[in-house]
Formats: sequence, C-alpha cells, structure tokens
Amino acid sequence: VGMPFGGLTRAQLAQKLIDEYTAAVIDAAEVFPQSFDIRDVRYWIEHDPAFGRQSVLLDDANLPSQLPRAGRLARYKAQGINIWGAPLFALLALDGAGRIVASKHAHEARSAGLDIIAWTLERSGNLASGSPGFYYRPIRAAIGREGDVLKVIDVLARDVGVRGIFSDWAAPVSFYSGCMGLK
Repeated sequence: VGMPFGGLTRAQLAQKLIDEYTAAVIDAAEVFPQSFDIRDVRYWIEHDPAFGRQSVLLDDANLPSQLPRAGRLARYKAQGINIWGAPLFALLALDGAGRIVASKHAHEARSAGLDIIAWTLERSGNLASGSPGFYYRPIRAAIGREGDVLKVIDVLARDVGVRGIFSDWAAPVSFYSGCMGLK
C-alpha cells in the first residue's frame, strides 16, 4: 500500500495498530506485530518497546539469493529486532542423504541471536502432487506425501528451533505440538 494511506503516514499507521491493541486492553506479551517493512518494526521498537520487543520482521525474499546473510541478520539483532519471520524455503535444506535439515540461513539467524517464526506451512496445497510449491522448493525431493508436513514441522521445531509457525490450517501444527508436549 502506498503511503500516506487514508491520510495516515507509515508511522501513524504503525502507531494505530498498537493503539488499537492498547484500547482493547490486550497485553503486549500476547501480540506479535509483524511487517515486511523494517521501518514499522523499528518504529515499534523505538516508540513502544513492550510491543516492539516481540515484533516480527517478515522476510519477503522470493529466492535464496535475496535472503539476508549472516552480517545483516546480526545487524537486525543489534537494532533490537528479536524475531525474523522467514519463508519456509529459507529455513530448510536437504543433507547428503536427502533428509530435511535446518538450512544455513536458519543456523545464521540462530547464531545472530534471533528467534524465528516460519511462514507459511499450508499455503502450497497438495504436497503429494509432485510439485509442493514455492515454500518447499529446496526440499521438494523429500516431499512425497501429505504426512511429510509432519517431518517439516519436526525439523522446524527441533533443528531450526522456531518460536512459531504460521499456518493456514492449524491442525498439523496443533497435532504435532500436542503429541510432542509443546505449548
């Protein structure tokens, strides 16, 4: 959306989001404001640290070459950004035996001290179709059936150490977390 929008500047819009949570008496600890625009996240960190400390910088990379390198991830942390919202393809890779593992970018984000929220688990449609889609590109060879989504969740939880997973359908994540005793 081009700014100003509806007469609001980018900063006013970012503040309006926080003001609406505050007016609704929602505890900042329950809110993860998110944006693909780093200016919004910086605004929340500076102007309302209670909300800013768990704001999520969503990464809009479409290709691995567009992902932030270790130095940029470290700069995010130095700026007070605590959570990187990365697309699944940024967080997963295949090892030499064809098993799904945490990617180099996932390790670099964790080394930088960032928490990670993965997006989006269920957006790709039928995983058994032979073409599981955008989010699963680097691990396509390991995806052959619908149940493989549980392997993906397991790697994200255990190996990547994600704080959360965005999903269009919460059943697989809820099933996994319930079986593994996670909250």
